[in-house]
Amino acid sequence: MKRILIIQTAFLGDVILATPVISELKRIFPSAEIDVLVKKGNESLLQNNPNIRYCVTFDKTKGKYRSMIQLIKQFRSQEYDLTINLHRFASSGIIAGFSGAKKKYGFKKNPFSFLYSKKFEHEISNGTHEVERNLAIIKEFGAVTLKRPDLFPTKSQFDKVKAYQASPYYCFAPASVWFTKQLPKDKWIELIQRYSGLGRIILLGGKDDKNLCNDIIEGAAISNGLNLAGELNLLESAALMKNAQRNFVNDSGPLHIASAMNAPVTAFFCSTIPAFGFGPLSEDSIIREVENLACRPCGLHGHKACPKGNFKCGNELILE
Repeated sequence: MKRILIIQTAFLGDVILATPVISELKRIFPSAEIDVLVKKGNESLLQNNPNIRYCVTFDKTKGKYRSMIQLIKQFRSQEYDLTINLHRFASSGIIAGFSGAKKKYGFKKNPFSFLYSKKFEHEISNGTHEVERNLAIIKEFGAVTLKRPDLFPTKSQFDKVKAYQASPYYCFAPASVWFTKQLPKDKWIELIQRYSGLGRIILLGGKDDKNLCNDIIEGAAISNGLNLAGELNLLESAALMKNAQRNFVNDSGPLHIASAMNAPVTAFFCSTIPAFGFGPLSEDSIIREVENLACRPCGLHGHKACPKGNFKCGNELILE
């Protein structure tokens, strides 16, 4: 195997959960050149990854179909021995199917999986982790069944966050794209009040999460809270989370960042459930959820609002 293309154009957490496939392929085929296609905006997650030759981006803002055609032309010129598509939706299936690779592997759920050389099951809710589902695609080559994902912050990125590590600290990532995946604001306020006496409180997130984090710090009325939402990039956040006393996250991207850094983490599952296969993989990990709730889970992904209108899976969640 001389040249391999891996496709994962979903969310940032999905890209992180694809990294075990990258590292296993590099272990099995050490001389192989491995390229990865991700959605524009997620490429920073793979910076410094020693197992990758090129990270290519799919930029839909420049015209989805035009970009797809350009990518297909680019990939066909590379003459890949193997293309692996870990994404389950149409656009990636088309790209993988017409990539020109000698072998094309992916999940049956992709509507264009008929173009693949080999198709694999992707079963949700049976407790199989997403990493296990991904690695099953390369089992025939001798891949392990489960492996923690990995990220590679640089020394300069670790150095940048040193200023925040002079004393014990706790990281909190309160935001999510989906309302029903997000622990309610008053729960975050209660949580950081509990920990404010044990160390510095640091809130993380993107620039769009700045106001939410400010509201939580103000609501908690603590003097040692620091809002770094939008101030750190993804790998800098990863470097900071690695040495935190504990990280508190939703079922969202920061959960998988914690796993990749093997950082201590408590993950809150509101409308979704760990059995979907997206739970934490850190050695020190705790899951908090409301069990035996008839309406839970209400879907594979989150919702913009609670379908029942009461959001019991968040409001009734016990923090400790």
